[in-house]
Amino acid sequence: MKIAIVGTGGVGGYFGARLAQAGSDVHFIARGRHLEAMRSEGLRVESPLGNMLIKPVSVTAEPESIGPVDLAIVAVKLWDTEAAARSLEPLIGPQTAVISLQNGVDKDAILARFVDQKNILGGLCYIAASIGGPGLIHHAGKMARITFGEFNRTRTERALAFLKALRDAGVTAELSDDIEREIWEKFVFLVGLSATTTLMRSAIGPIRSDPDTRALLLDAMDETVRVGIAKGVGLDPKYANKGLELCDAVPATMMSSMQVDLSRGNRLELDWLSGAVVRFGKELKVSTPVNRVTYGALKLYINGTA
Repeated sequence: MKIAIVGTGGVGGYFGARLAQAGSDVHFIARGRHLEAMRSEGLRVESPLGNMLIKPVSVTAEPESIGPVDLAIVAVKLWDTEAAARSLEPLIGPQTAVISLQNGVDKDAILARFVDQKNILGGLCYIAASIGGPGLIHHAGKMARITFGEFNRTRTERALAFLKALRDAGVTAELSDDIEREIWEKFVFLVGLSATTTLMRSAIGPIRSDPDTRALLLDAMDETVRVGIAKGVGLDPKYANKGLELCDAVPATMMSSMQVDLSRGNRLELDWLSGAVVRFGKELKVSTPVNRVTYGALKLYINGTA
């Protein structure tokens, strides 16, 4: 497959490197010092699942230099979604699939303003990865999984081809028959993880171990479930308990990407996480007190301090 990685951060860099190492024709889109380091030194990945060096690496800042691809993976931060969507045009041919592995539940609606809905697959991933320095991706822990699927719940040739490419690359991958529900299930987990770890400046271990902070974690997820159900998503009303089980299963040292961004003085994805829960809650008359407090407490840092 010819694949474009739109945003070579932790997610795009890690999964793109795995696909490239396995023989897929992968083209990375990056910028700044990260782009220059990749051009001169290649793309390095440090991972408990095996280190990689992709050199030479096909990397550019200009999507038009790549041309149409079989698949474009969007992996930019959520505030860059619209700009990324606008940049996709030269990558899209008649059969091109576009899949976002971003956080949140707004991402595909934003893509659909610029890309024909028939080109869009739903997707999500579970991984703790970030840029460790120019040309370097750091993968923490052994979790690295992609779930994706067609929104009309069919199993298409393009989806099966991507599934094969991922599995050939050693990536744990699943083809979903209800990707909208699964995107929301991840959103429930992510809202709870990001809200508590960022608000408390703590890894998940101490939060899940203390009864009071554990209750707050559960409440943040339960609010998200109730909002999703009000929006018509087929979530189990008790899914927050499953989200809590996921939090119990991850390494105690795990931190959310939003917490890492806060510690580095970077912009936060707050508007698309707890902020989205609050926004949907207001629209649908669903009470969201934990996420409302989280949003209010972190809002002053939303544009970063660096």
